[in-house]
Amino acid sequence: MPTAIVIPSVSEGSPLGTMTSDRNSRSRLGFLLPKVVGMTARIVGFAALLLASLPAGAVTVEKVTSAKGIEAWLVQDHANPIIAMEIAFKGGAAHDPAAKSGLAGMMAALLDEGAGPHDSQAFQQILEDKVITLGFNAGRDSFAGHLKTLSENRDTAFELFRLSLVQPRFDKEPVERIRGQLLAGLMRESQDSGAQASRALFEAAFAGHAYARSPRGTVETVKTIQVADLRAFAKGQLTRDRLVVGVVGDITPQELARRLDEVFGALPATGPLGDIPEVVAHLPAGLVVIPKDNPQTTALFALPGLRRDDPDWYAAYVVNYILGGGGFSSRLTEEVREKRGLAYSVTSYLSPYAHSGLIVGSVATENSRFAESVRLIKEEFRRMRDEGPSETELADAKTYLNGSFPLSQDSTTAIATLLVQMQVDRLGIDFLDRRASVIGAVSLGDARRAAKRLLDADALSFVAVGKPAR
Repeated sequence: MPTAIVIPSVSEGSPLGTMTSDRNSRSRLGFLLPKVVGMTARIVGFAALLLASLPAGAVTVEKVTSAKGIEAWLVQDHANPIIAMEIAFKGGAAHDPAAKSGLAGMMAALLDEGAGPHDSQAFQQILEDKVITLGFNAGRDSFAGHLKTLSENRDTAFELFRLSLVQPRFDKEPVERIRGQLLAGLMRESQDSGAQASRALFEAAFAGHAYARSPRGTVETVKTIQVADLRAFAKGQLTRDRLVVGVVGDITPQELARRLDEVFGALPATGPLGDIPEVVAHLPAGLVVIPKDNPQTTALFALPGLRRDDPDWYAAYVVNYILGGGGFSSRLTEEVREKRGLAYSVTSYLSPYAHSGLIVGSVATENSRFAESVRLIKEEFRRMRDEGPSETELADAKTYLNGSFPLSQDSTTAIATLLVQMQVDRLGIDFLDRRASVIGAVSLGDARRAAKRLLDADALSFVAVGKPAR
């Protein structure tokens, strides 16, 4: 059986969540792995607290507004001495100048490499001494940051967060060190079949649009980024009018209101970033092959999808779970993997963006059996479009999606991230109370309508890396 291909998917759906290139961003987590590994030893003792689950039962979300008008959504949890803060600035790498693609990602990698009076070494030493986790990442539609700290170290943690946003240093040594790490990562990525397929897919789907460019940039563009570019981008991107904040943990609304002004109050109120135009993915039907001498073929397949605010979103979400998002219970896995052993994994997922959307799938299979895999994938898309799901499949999918959701929101960080997603997606502060009923309300007619609208097997676009037999 072919080896597994790991192509990150998105969760329930938000511009914060992205495909291979974003939610959020392998430029930080993958390319800078040595730095992350170096931090691991010092947080092992803290891990149990960081992953501590919230109390069982309903989660109460409170809206907190500071004196300067900065808003955050808060879930209080005083059972553990932890505070988790997640933030997002709407915009992200889609605003990178074409000649400087990768700029947002490079800035994300540098904001914790020295700020205010602390050079890179001093900044990192304080994080280590106080067991504070602080970092940033860039996706196509957002520039995100996170902070986790023990309650007793909150003063230091919030001050470092403030400095990283308001007074980043961008000193020469860390700039060149991070540039070198990003370039090394891009070189490795150029040999990765999944990454090659992803870049080709986005370039085809969004030709002429900012989404066509990878948030990680290219070797050529990352080489050109200068400190002046980083400072200008920070000034334009890190503004209060684009800021969304989610907080979970051992903090009261009164203290949070004060901290919001302390941390974010000195940011510019607005910035010069322009609007990103709406775009519909235009994917050529059929197969594009990127030749690579490999015993297996790795492929992505895609169709135009939905934005998160589309009326058919939840119906499509349930349909996709049945088709390819449900792991071993999905039709694609049953037909391609279980019955015929063609692939270790085959999956599909909804990939929404602020200005567009895709339905994406992935498969890896032996070169000699790739054509058979493609045929089966198309058959399952066609069958779902023509017949829709069965009543049993629909009921089982809704039960699973509602039952598994609370289990995935089992830590302060997960809840804080969800609070940010809810605001970016304009789901309403009562979304957690409504979500189960919204999914439960998806009818067989809704599911069949969404399937007919979206799942055109003849329009499927495949990008394959390997030497597939024709």
